[in-house]
Amino acid sequence: MNKNVVVIGGGSGTYNVLTALKDCPNLNLSAVVSIADSGGSSGQLRDEFGILPPGDIRRAILALSDPPIDYFSLRQLFSYRFGNGTGLNGHSFGNLMLTALKEILGTEIEAIEAISKMFRLKGKVLPVSLEKTNLCARLEDGTIIKGETNIDIRTVRPDLKILDVFIDPIVKIFKQAKEAILEADWIIIGPGDLYTSLIPNLLISGTNKAINDSRAKIIYVCNLMTKYGETDGFCAQDFVMEMCNYLKEAENKLEFTIVNSENKVPKKLMEKYIEEKAHPVFEDKMRKYPKQVKTIKSSMAQSGQLWRHDPEKLKEEILKIIF
Repeated sequence: MNKNVVVIGGGSGTYNVLTALKDCPNLNLSAVVSIADSGGSSGQLRDEFGILPPGDIRRAILALSDPPIDYFSLRQLFSYRFGNGTGLNGHSFGNLMLTALKEILGTEIEAIEAISKMFRLKGKVLPVSLEKTNLCARLEDGTIIKGETNIDIRTVRPDLKILDVFIDPIVKIFKQAKEAILEADWIIIGPGDLYTSLIPNLLISGTNKAINDSRAKIIYVCNLMTKYGETDGFCAQDFVMEMCNYLKEAENKLEFTIVNSENKVPKKLMEKYIEEKAHPVFEDKMRKYPKQVKTIKSSMAQSGQLWRHDPEKLKEEILKIIF
């Protein structure tokens, strides 16, 4: 029997989960992705053309894509980022393509659907909302930082913890995203930057209600590393507790969290993270998870240039839970 699975998030974490699951039989996949990005290519295109920031949409399309073998370079072209020049420097070709198709076809959804057909997506990619908004963070001293990029790259009082995040203005959930959540058997959130990739989706009006009204259970995939200025000093329980806080009435739906059981990061990799003031996410043995949450501890990391979740290991643990 097929299971409807919705992956909520944005960034490279969501990309990894979608990549892990797209070839699994008996899964109907939908990606509900953040529209909070305000920097780089996405932010510039949003400001200049009035479109939804396309970065997280582009990554989800790439993750689910299965273009014909004759067009093997199509995927490479879509992910290409210009590295020089004055006008195109920093822009992703995929972002430009989404922008151009929106201009030609009239809406972001028509643009996404056109590329989805071209790339033969093994699932759906749905922005969490079709309305533009701004992500804001309130610090411990009351200072408010506006813009996902400014929160992501903390230059304003990075020594202060984030008290909470909110969106301004409040916008409503996209109808198709709401329907996908309502029909879901399982919802997967994470891994990803907690306040700038994952939680922004839960701030959209109607997201939490749709999760609560669905039959779905939530699997939360905990981060492997903290992020300076965002989740400094967080242990695994902190990530889970914050996820419950922002799920609000739907917090009882969070029934599983996948936590990395490895306690050593390769020394060479750790040197880079020390420079970024990031640290591995471990459990605090003195603290408990919310009573309804079952923890799945597994060796989840892969050794590469970065300390990331291994898609194959992630797939194995997720499928054990779902089936």
